[in-house]
Amino acid sequence: MYALPASVMPVHAKLEEWPLSDEGGQSLASIDLLAVLAARERQAIEQNCSWKRYDTHEQIIDRQSETSDVCFVVEGNVRIVNYSLSGREITLDDLDAGAFFGELSALDGRPRSAGVMALTNTLIASLAPNMFLEVLAKHPEIALKFMTHLALVVRNATDRIMDLSTLAANNRVQADLLRQARSNMNDGGESVIKPIPMHADIASRVSTTRETVARVLSDLAREGIVRRTKDSLVITDIDRLTHMVELVRGE
Repeated sequence: MYALPASVMPVHAKLEEWPLSDEGGQSLASIDLLAVLAARERQAIEQNCSWKRYDTHEQIIDRQSETSDVCFVVEGNVRIVNYSLSGREITLDDLDAGAFFGELSALDGRPRSAGVMALTNTLIASLAPNMFLEVLAKHPEIALKFMTHLALVVRNATDRIMDLSTLAANNRVQADLLRQARSNMNDGGESVIKPIPMHADIASRVSTTRETVARVLSDLAREGIVRRTKDSLVITDIDRLTHMVELVRGE
């Protein structure tokens, strides 16, 4: 039977009970993982969190740091990043308000596996690992949701490894656009991505150059698959883009 490291065993930590308050401000109501909690239970967690606001591009977590809190994105957006030996930034994921990160170190007590920086003005609520594990132990429905989240992380990582290992750079750009498109569908069958994704961000996610991204987007625009407006990138032909990606993936 697997035993959690002593550093994260929920033995001594207990979430303090706090009276309900009508005061606004520091709230975890937007955090999807905790949505099933009653107001009093959620407020107990809120009162045990450390709250900090970060400016745009400010570092939140350094890779290999010894911290192990679970961090909830209350406001703003963050980016999970790593860096190559040459210093090139590799984007692993972008998270919006309502998400969380830092769960791996909370589970195994090991150093952080990636860095995290704020993309916009961001409010983070940090919960000690022992207290986070207590929440999972007390609420099986949250624990199940958490395990489903971890399964999705593994699946996405597997897909990314396969794409990086088997697809050419232009195909990886197409696959990234398809992933974003599927997350931003509208009722008209199109996908509207706002704000317009920066070439450098796409290049960082798929391990290529900004020039390659620009060339692929230009080719897709000529073929009528994407259209750029003043403030968004519109994927006008999802089926065709899907076919292009699945063809090179062999699906």
